[in-house]
Amino acid sequence: MAATKSPSDAFRIDSRLRDAGLFLREALRTFRATGSVVPSSPALAAALTRHLAERDDPSAPLSILEGGAGTGPVSRSIAANMRPGDTADLVEANSEMAARLRTLVETDSDFAAVRDRIEVHDRLVTEMGPDRRYDVIISGLPFANFTAEEVREILDYYFTVLRPGGRLSFFGYLYTKEVKAVIAPREDYLRQARSSWVVEEWVNRYGVHTDRVVANFPPAWIHHLRKPQE
Repeated sequence: MAATKSPSDAFRIDSRLRDAGLFLREALRTFRATGSVVPSSPALAAALTRHLAERDDPSAPLSILEGGAGTGPVSRSIAANMRPGDTADLVEANSEMAARLRTLVETDSDFAAVRDRIEVHDRLVTEMGPDRRYDVIISGLPFANFTAEEVREILDYYFTVLRPGGRLSFFGYLYTKEVKAVIAPREDYLRQARSSWVVEEWVNRYGVHTDRVVANFPPAWIHHLRKPQE
């Protein structure tokens, strides 16, 4: 006899399909701010949240920031790895995606155990203010689509609010610079090259590990950085 899906499974599949549809619509409208036309895969989400699953001190609660949360595929992995005492700020500048994410946190069973410790913010991540402090920052912002100055501003902000010893994880897509060198206008290629130099500067200074995730579209790398102890 063929297995049948439970009502909760069917609801979850339907919810994720709606998320993907919204992401595609907004990505086509504002591609510079999203950087992809499909949400992050579960494999990419798991790699981005590795420092929530693999903790230096399993008993210490963490303060978590997700920048560029989109419609929530990585947020789900954050919620799944949150432990008692953990809190999370999910930040998304696209108002439609932020509204969908807020509804997701309030209604989806994946967030049921932690929704009272998660807050969704509809703003640019750099507008969160310099007075906050986080142990783990997970960034889904498409640095390859930003100018070098914008990338530096965001990374400066992340390291301002990251506690000493805290970790920053962010991703980019494999081979985008090489592809743009062939097909993109020269100005666009040079903008991305300058942005990548800023990323490389920070990775060379603070990087501790890099993952490759091929089970994503497009395939991606993830850089994990650590702020030095003072």
